Amino acid sequence: MFSENVISSCEFCSKCWSNLKNLSADELKMVNNNRYEASFKPGEIIIKQGSPSSNAIFLLSGLAKVYMEGYSGRNLILDLAGQSTLLAGPGVNVNSRYCYSVAAITQVQACFISFDVFRKIMTVNPDFAFGFIEDMSNKALKMYFKLVNLTQKKMHGRLAEALLYFSNNLYSADSFEMLLSRQELGEMTNMAKESVVRIMGELEDEKIIEATPRSVKILDRNKLSIISEKG
Repeated sequence: MFSENVISSCEFCSKCWSNLKNLSADELKMVNNNRYEASFKPGEIIIKQGSPSSNAIFLLSGLAKVYMEGYSGRNLILDLAGQSTLLAGPGVNVNSRYCYSVAAITQVQACFISFDVFRKIMTVNPDFAFGFIEDMSNKALKMYFKLVNLTQKKMHGRLAEALLYFSNNLYSADSFEMLLSRQELGEMTNMAKESVVRIMGELEDEKIIEATPRSVKILDRNKLSIISEKG
């Protein structure tokens, strides 16, 4: 739902996109005058695939899942987006539509900025334009690696990789809250929910992890890493 802006100004925001540092004072003021914040509860849709991509969206806080809606009601989770992430897919410069959906996993505060403002700034500020291209390129490269992993690793390797992603990238700890359901873990690793449940059980039987529906503890990081690497 839309709400009053929590951040008083982009100039003093510690959560903003790093590329905004390339803006001049006047450009930063232009961005600040054309932004709106909104809060989302867990499960609420932030972006709907196919909807007009009139805004760039930044996550100020919380965690969201970025996913594509596929055939027969099946989804594929492309990424998990956290604080300071820019959400502006390639569709903004192709057909002016979002090419994926985004839904809040936790409570999320997001900042919507008119993409027309960004286009205007990019025509006169090459550093900002390069920063945008660099951000899009890094996301594309990440998707290429994900494509290889999903198509060439076996199910055990894909699930091990997902668990290590939570441990290494989101929590920096061996024990962490599992914010995704088993169904969503399947959507992240391109497998059925039943396969996720079965493989999680096998990893527990082998004393590699301990798991509950809402938490995971990695007991043997070395074995889990080997399973992830060998796929």
